[in-house]
Amino acid sequence: MRVGENLNAALHGLLESDPSAYVIGEDILDPYGGAFKITKGLSSRFPDRVLGTPISESGITGLAAGLALCGDAAVVEIMFGDFVALAFDQIVNFAAKSVTMYGSRVPIRMVVRCPTGGGRGYGPTHSQSLQKHFVGVPGLSVYEMSPLHDNRAVLDAMLASGGPCVFFEDKILYTRRVNDVGDLFRHDVVPGGGGGADVARVFLDDPEAADCVIIAPGGMVDRAVRAMRDLLLEQEVTCCLLVPSRLYPFDAEPLLPALRGARAVLVAEEGTAGGTWGSEVAHQIHRLMWKDLRRPVALVSSADSVIPTAAHLERAVLVQDSTIHDAVLEALRD
Repeated sequence: MRVGENLNAALHGLLESDPSAYVIGEDILDPYGGAFKITKGLSSRFPDRVLGTPISESGITGLAAGLALCGDAAVVEIMFGDFVALAFDQIVNFAAKSVTMYGSRVPIRMVVRCPTGGGRGYGPTHSQSLQKHFVGVPGLSVYEMSPLHDNRAVLDAMLASGGPCVFFEDKILYTRRVNDVGDLFRHDVVPGGGGGADVARVFLDDPEAADCVIIAPGGMVDRAVRAMRDLLLEQEVTCCLLVPSRLYPFDAEPLLPALRGARAVLVAEEGTAGGTWGSEVAHQIHRLMWKDLRRPVALVSSADSVIPTAAHLERAVLVQDSTIHDAVLEALRD
């Protein structure tokens, strides 16, 4: 199964099991089924609860927040995650605050889906990774789609949390196979204490005996695994990849056993540097493990630039497997 098919099945399952759930967005009705076909078939099965809308990200998200405030559940598709900036006010100043500002806790079951990231030549306004702009907002959770997590379980966890969530979906992953980590590595999932915070691990033999631990969100899995393969075959360097489903709030405690045995720790993300999720992860690890770390946590991010359309220029700006490969070697250098 492809990751996009898994997400489509998750949405079908949600609408079938929860009669109060709605899916809302632009061009999501059949036969189009969304820009990336993730909502294919939904409007045919559930015509009253799959709502095609005009082009207004703020209006769409405000509608979803209103439904959630009244007790329903709403999943919003932002056609390209770049445009979630137009819904920032509804998410941050209405949905996130509504959970607690009325004197008692009010469940706001809302998920804002954001197809995100580059690698397709879509250019500066359709290729960004804006996760960092939503990290640290009280009442708001941030998740990222992963090929190593089941989307139905993650979707259920987001809605069960009772607070609004932003779900970033790297567009490249839609066509990737679920749980594909190549022929050299194994993977498993470590429970993260609820709320959809489980952490997937990719490793060679022992996840707690790697030279370097790489922590990365779901969109980086393919690139990280390719870097791990090259490091192993060319340099005999072993890595363990940790992939959390929930980026914020983030809990570093379940990662500590793998981190303690490593010579280096590296956090990789596609967004640009400065006030990032990776910085938050590094801060937590430094606070919890400063006496055990052999060197500070290394950070890998994309260049401080708009994202070009030309393939060779886009590759020069975005994090590649070679970027991670070189950063691991640098982190391990004595």
